[in-house]
Amino acid sequence: AMKKRRFLQTIGMSLGFFPILGHSQPLSKPPLLKKLLPNKLQVGDLVGLISPSAATADAMQFTFAKEALEALGLKVLEGKHLQNRRGHLAGTDQERADDLNNMFANKAVKAIICIRGGSGAARILPLIDYEIIKNNPKPLLGYSDITALHNAIYAKTGLITFHGPNGSGSWGKFNVSQFKKVFFEQNDTLHFENELEETEDLVIKENRIKTIYPGKAVGDLIGGNLTVLTSLAGSPYLPSFKNKILFLEDIGEEPYRIDRMMSTLMLMGVFKEIKGFVFGQCTDCDPSGGYGNLTLDQIFDDYLLPHKIPAYRGAMIGHVPKQFLLPVGANVNLDADKGTLTTTQPIFKQSK
Repeated sequence: AMKKRRFLQTIGMSLGFFPILGHSQPLSKPPLLKKLLPNKLQVGDLVGLISPSAATADAMQFTFAKEALEALGLKVLEGKHLQNRRGHLAGTDQERADDLNNMFANKAVKAIICIRGGSGAARILPLIDYEIIKNNPKPLLGYSDITALHNAIYAKTGLITFHGPNGSGSWGKFNVSQFKKVFFEQNDTLHFENELEETEDLVIKENRIKTIYPGKAVGDLIGGNLTVLTSLAGSPYLPSFKNKILFLEDIGEEPYRIDRMMSTLMLMGVFKEIKGFVFGQCTDCDPSGGYGNLTLDQIFDDYLLPHKIPAYRGAMIGHVPKQFLLPVGANVNLDADKGTLTTTQPIFKQSK
């Protein structure tokens, strides 16, 4: 017993000199990477269609996605595992990661389109070959659960990717115009401002923005779906928020859940670091009852006003038929009074 006590005392003294692994070490900050511009996309190019998240239940959605991309003037290569299914997922984690890696490695493929979101993209983040992506920078398009890919790829490679319609999503006039403007026209400056539609009402009510805090800010644009973004907290797959413009959107989340996720960002120190903030649409985010609810206005005011950063909400971002096609990682000007985002630099690799 005496020897046992002495041994424990010795161990205790030793621990006083050495930090306990996993508790004393702070989370390391993601490395500061040089921004990586994707290669250009042109009419007639071959694009890869993959499903890195949930499975597609309706087989016609594969047809619709392929036809939509072809109608945009592109040729389509379907991922080997595009139509696979494992539970709610579009195949195993390795199969979904393989499709993504193979599309980046394939020199003939000039861009990658995700057919849908849902859930499961975060599972494949450790299986992605980020070196292949660095060596073959090309546009990646999708939104919702694809937020996991946008943030991981930007954190690990610095590559600009694109938050916008999925392959099987809405391809009406507005979204088609956004796609052509971003990818085919490739203007040096992209300007994102809500489309206002006049109705018989005396006042325009659709697509109106609300300024949370006035002013202008400049920074690299990061963000995506709020639920997916906060689920990456504490992982190495979130980029630094320092001096960034943060954009968010969500669907099917009650206000108390939005509040919980905003509090997660607050506890991470995000609102102390960012330069500006944009919230898009919160589709089907109505409260269900109980003792009462904070409104979304109150929630955003609580977390953003103390930091006095330019911020607005109501942008055409998220689970809506008409949505902006945003370059994630691009440097932008934010005007919270006008409700606009404007790129400051080219977002594609320039021809030699």
